[in-house]
Amino acid sequence: MKKLAIITTHPIQYNGPFFSYLASTGSLIIKVFYTWGQSESGNINDPDFNLNRKWDIDLLKGYDFCFVDNKAKRPGSNHFLGIDNPTLINKIEMFGPDALLVYGWCFKSHLGAIRYFKDRLPVIFRGDSNLLDSSNENLFFVKSFLRRQFLTWVYSHIDYALYVGKSNFDYYIKMGLVNDQLFYGPHAIDNDRFSSISDTQKIELDNWKLALGINIDDFVFLFVGKFESKKNPLLLINAFKKLCHQSIKLVFVGDGILINNIKAAADSDSRIICLGFQNQSIMPIVYRLGNVFVLPSKGPYETWGLAMNEAMASGLPIIASDCCGGAIDLITPETGLIFKSDNLTALHDTMLYYIENPTIAISNGINAKAMIMNFNYATTFKSLDFLIKTN
Repeated sequence: MKKLAIITTHPIQYNGPFFSYLASTGSLIIKVFYTWGQSESGNINDPDFNLNRKWDIDLLKGYDFCFVDNKAKRPGSNHFLGIDNPTLINKIEMFGPDALLVYGWCFKSHLGAIRYFKDRLPVIFRGDSNLLDSSNENLFFVKSFLRRQFLTWVYSHIDYALYVGKSNFDYYIKMGLVNDQLFYGPHAIDNDRFSSISDTQKIELDNWKLALGINIDDFVFLFVGKFESKKNPLLLINAFKKLCHQSIKLVFVGDGILINNIKAAADSDSRIICLGFQNQSIMPIVYRLGNVFVLPSKGPYETWGLAMNEAMASGLPIIASDCCGGAIDLITPETGLIFKSDNLTALHDTMLYYIENPTIAISNGINAKAMIMNFNYATTFKSLDFLIKTN
């Protein structure tokens, strides 16, 4: 069998199950090289979530991996010099791969590996950048031009890219790649984990709703994510407060720099509930607290919005802004609504539409669940398998 080496920073809830799936196919021998060596304990300092966290599901089962020593002075995945692995290339060569898959170029070791293995192995890149923020860059033309020139140079060192959706495809074309270098690998989650819950979990859900004061007739809007400016949760609060309905709720799940603002809003409006950070094992229940999922992001760099995948797999329709990279791929009139980013009236009107048409919300949720099953690990595997076995 062909061997695939994978470079990524640390175990991520969206990637671990995919790596396990790749290994389970029996078609490829994979080994994942985690470059943020300090993440081996599973404890991650996440400044966006405003906490130290450790996922409560196993993200390392089912596949071969190693944590590579990271010698960075300030280790972390939030800056270029935070990932510095002097032994990475040697460890990969010892594995003897037939191809290399790299998640993200903007780290010292990742870019170094891309450049080193160019013309030695097929180099496959995985990222999800898009051009949705390019209008902001136009305000700084020279900076934007120089950045694009640099990125074109970076991508000249890869052989292929797995594009996650339409906006990501357009981005790669703009950066100088051609159609023959681009293969579809949709952003996907563990759909099976979110698509159903057990009878015990259903009882837990009912009890949780009762404790939160969510009545059976309440219509619930749900936000899941980081409480940060990019996600624009305060716009959602303002739009919700304009809705003069008593049998509605707005539930926030997450943490971040805006936590005090959201708690203050919840204190001033009994219809708003702030649950704080919830770990992975309970998330399939969390999504079932809502009737509609809302992602009001304004950017910059809301490259996809994987919470939309999780919500859809849980049977919820989506309201999302047009700054969410995945909105154009996931949302149709049958699965949800897209509104103009940072437009209070537009967001209010989409929320009001679902309140006044609850049966449409239900049918859109059913359609969303069916659609998201097409965004799966198998599609990405087929692209990888083809690339590796034909090179």
